[in-house]
Amino acid sequence: MNNRIKIEMQSKPVNESFARSAVSAFIAPLDPTLEELADVRTAVSEAVTNSIIHGYAMGDGVITLEMCICGDLLTVEIKDRGRGIKDIEQAMQPYFTTGPEGERSGMGFAVMKAFMDKVEVFSKPAEGTVVRLIKRISSADA
Repeated sequence: MNNRIKIEMQSKPVNESFARSAVSAFIAPLDPTLEELADVRTAVSEAVTNSIIHGYAMGDGVITLEMCICGDLLTVEIKDRGRGIKDIEQAMQPYFTTGPEGERSGMGFAVMKAFMDKVEVFSKPAEGTVVRLIKRISSADA
């Protein structure tokens, strides 16, 4: 099975839950386990939240959610045209945050990496960021 979908949404906090619901509905045909579903939903939630808070600093912008199923492999890309990331390696370190002190845990990328098989980040300052989340859905093999 191959399927692809693209959704654009405003960078509003309410759309973080929409993104979780959209990815849940999209992967339903793969019959994921509850754990796989929770993992994907959490990782997408973290990536969209990062775009809203860090990419657009809670301002107006567009977040693009692109999802693809190729066989049993799910790929989700979360794209923004926000501030971008100066040092991706540093940003991916646990507890690193550019958010207001005490408000952000700096664990977004660590959470994504824990729940997905692969996390790739592409970014340029002042141009935006792409977070690619990849996960093999094991129940799709059955």
